[in-house]
Amino acid sequence: VQLQASGGGLVQAGGSLRLSCAASGRTFSTLDMGWFRQAPGKERELVAYIYRSGGFTSYADSVKGRFTISRDNSKNTVWLQMLGLKPEDTAVYYCAGGVATAGRYPYWGQGTLVTVSS
Repeated sequence: VQLQASGGGLVQAGGSLRLSCAASGRTFSTLDMGWFRQAPGKERELVAYIYRSGGFTSYADSVKGRFTISRDNSKNTVWLQMLGLKPEDTAVYYCAGGVATAGRYPYWGQGTLVTVSS
């Protein structure tokens, strides 16, 4: 499966963005999907993930209550709605597919840059 992330950009603190990740191939519905981010000089972190069925989601404490992950298997797409953005949310965001419970994500998108100005 190939993943294509989009939707990043420059936004002021307090603003919002919605990231999209479109998947090609017929295996999207068999994959748990995650959004990761990596800020300059920092390690990559898991921001949110959603089970293949869409029936369970989980968030990093740093984004809980501000970000929402969702998916539509009929559209082979997963989204990350980001509200109340903070400068510390600035990072390259990646979507990834795999097995959430195993922490394994063998499929990765190319990344989209989110910059939040103060």
